[in-house]
Amino acid sequence: MSSTEQPKKLYAAREPVFPKRVSGNFRNLKWIIMIVTLGIYYLTPWIRWDRGPSLPDQAVLLDLANRRFFFFWIEIWPHEFYFVAGLLIMAGLGLFLFTSALGRVWCGYACPQTVWTDLFYTVERWIEGDRNARLRLWKAKWDGRKIRLRVFKYISWFLIAVATGGAWVFYFTDAPTLLVDLVTLQAPYVAYVTIGILTFTTFVFGGFMREQVCIYMCPWPRIQAAMMDEDSLTVAYRDWRGEPRGKHRKGADADQLGDCIDCMACVNVCPVGIDIRDGQQLECITCALCIDACDDIMAKIGKPRGLIDYMALTDEANERAGNAKKPVWQHIFRLRTIIYTVLWSAIGIGLTVMLFIRSDIDITVSPVRNPTYVTLSDGTIRNTYDVRIRNMQHDATDFHISLTSDEILRVELEGTDLLTVTVPADTTQLQRVYVLARPGDPAASLDRTDFRLWVEDQSSGTRTFEDTVFNGREN
Repeated sequence: MSSTEQPKKLYAAREPVFPKRVSGNFRNLKWIIMIVTLGIYYLTPWIRWDRGPSLPDQAVLLDLANRRFFFFWIEIWPHEFYFVAGLLIMAGLGLFLFTSALGRVWCGYACPQTVWTDLFYTVERWIEGDRNARLRLWKAKWDGRKIRLRVFKYISWFLIAVATGGAWVFYFTDAPTLLVDLVTLQAPYVAYVTIGILTFTTFVFGGFMREQVCIYMCPWPRIQAAMMDEDSLTVAYRDWRGEPRGKHRKGADADQLGDCIDCMACVNVCPVGIDIRDGQQLECITCALCIDACDDIMAKIGKPRGLIDYMALTDEANERAGNAKKPVWQHIFRLRTIIYTVLWSAIGIGLTVMLFIRSDIDITVSPVRNPTYVTLSDGTIRNTYDVRIRNMQHDATDFHISLTSDEILRVELEGTDLLTVTVPADTTQLQRVYVLARPGDPAASLDRTDFRLWVEDQSSGTRTFEDTVFNGREN
């Protein structure tokens, strides 16, 4: 390299994207999804659900202090984490299913980064105007008007970001109580830190980084290729119909031009700033706004819609050969998507069945091994067990403890002459239990005797058990 030659730059400064406002079916769908998803996120912590005097009345609550998850009438305990694992697996399979059928449809419509960026774009248009006005403002020198608009925009973004961070922490404790504590500066320190972090990331990701998060930070654009095949539907440009493109339609060679008039409408509305006419690109999130923009232009010039459309690679081959493309249902219902659907449905059905057949009581039996057994003054051999009884009902319940074994064994409870223990509503209680074998009984001299410890709900008759071992005197 000569001394006068400049080294090549590996990185280029970000070129800001100013998407133009567009209307159409896909834009309307994005409006609906944005309103619904944001409404669910912001409003869900404020929904009340009466569970009785001893339980929280917030419909959706991640109660980390008591290690429980409440979702309306459903209550998930720590030992039932398989429900959460199952839901995560269903979410993954659902993502594979939708990507296999419709490409990056999640990225284009429901991804949080897409939804909040779309919201920030809406606020930006409302304050600064549409694409051309924002471009002029971007290039204009700093003056009073530009500063005023920027400050107003940043304040609006900041308020959205604060609401986003605040809504998140409301899922982990009683929302009305926490709101008062936040305002009066009585909330836990971790709440302010969490809100601060989420406010900062929302403000930066949605306001400034935008498409860069999708292109450089998110791994999904790289992974999606493995989820798609030649029958996956995605946004594409019919170049065999649109090329050669040209603006002039009245010249001598006008009949040689394709349908694309090179109006740049598809580029101007793209939130990631690409030209879909260049083919499939990693940056494309398949939001389909370019379809709305192109269809609008085609309608104005009297050309058929669909120059840019959802289509698959097999459709391209068929249309180039002059054949009709496959019906949409044939792209969606094929072996890969059917397998994903079956797996997704099987897990969902399994979780639903397990949810309805689960018992309202649960026990854990832990033998006390230090010492393994105790010999009482009359020669009786005694083993000690810590029994945790989990009452998942909303009322205090009396539980009767008993045991069954092939050998003769007796059971006693510490602190009471009865064999019944009362467990408060929706709590776990530790009860020490003694199992005894009298002198001369076979279990007293056997190294190990299997037995089953039962816990029975006195009001409903529901029973559960756990198998364990009685240790006798070694001969």
